[in-house]
Amino acid sequence: VQLQASGGGLVQAGGSLRLSCSRSRRPLTSAVMAWFRQAPGKEREFVAIIRWKSGSTAYADSVKGRFTISRDNPKNTLYLQMNSLEPEDTAVYYCASGTRWTTSDDYDYWGQGTQVTVSS
Repeated sequence: VQLQASGGGLVQAGGSLRLSCSRSRRPLTSAVMAWFRQAPGKEREFVAIIRWKSGSTAYADSVKGRFTISRDNPKNTLYLQMNSLEPEDTAVYYCASGTRWTTSDDYDYWGQGTQVTVSS
């Protein structure tokens, strides 16, 4: 499975971006997908997770209420809608795919990352 992340860019604080992650193959019914991010000098951290079949979601406390993870089944695409962006959200964002519901980075497949920069 190949994952292709896109949609990053430079935005002012308070602005919005929508990240996309397209899959090369239709996911298994048991698939779980997630977004992670890594800021300079920091470890990669969990952002949001979704169960592909049911659409169940969960979020890191730092983004809850501002970010929304979703998926489009026919398009085999994962999204991350990011609103009310803060400079602290600046990071490279990665999408990941696996079969375990986990906030650790124990996923089978990873996208290449897309840079999000939020200016103050």
